[in-house]
Amino acid sequence: MGKEIERKFLIDQQKWNNLSKPEGKLFRQGYLLSDKDKTVRVRATETKGFLTIKGQTIGATRMEYEYEIPVAEAIELLDNFSLSELSKTRYEISFSGKLWEVDVFLGDNKGLIVAEIELESEDETFDLPDWVSKEVTEEEKYYNSNLTVTPFKDWI
Repeated sequence: MGKEIERKFLIDQQKWNNLSKPEGKLFRQGYLLSDKDKTVRVRATETKGFLTIKGQTIGATRMEYEYEIPVAEAIELLDNFSLSELSKTRYEISFSGKLWEVDVFLGDNKGLIVAEIELESEDETFDLPDWVSKEVTEEEKYYNSNLTVTPFKDWI
């Protein structure tokens, strides 16, 4: 069984803006199925496509299966079958031996920046970069699938 253990955090935008960071990758992702128990997501970058199936989140853990697909097929699925979608730029930053994925959202979610870290276990300890602020792991409004339906612009 595939399993993802992931924690999410908001970031201090001023510290993030001042941080030296690598080039980001533009992601376009949409949902073929999205409910509280499961999602089927399609993601396209400039060079790759992915089909991802995720189960219900319990704590910071959920079942996850991800498959690389041709980028042209990912775009075709997004264009023809996506119920909702979003775009974001992802930055991968190593800190204290861990990979942090920082998503800077675009479009209706512009202004929202979320950092994620994948772990081996829910009780694994790790160091927080100084640009990380509030944890939002269990706040469903920050799930990407929910951001496609109730975007950040509607919160403020």
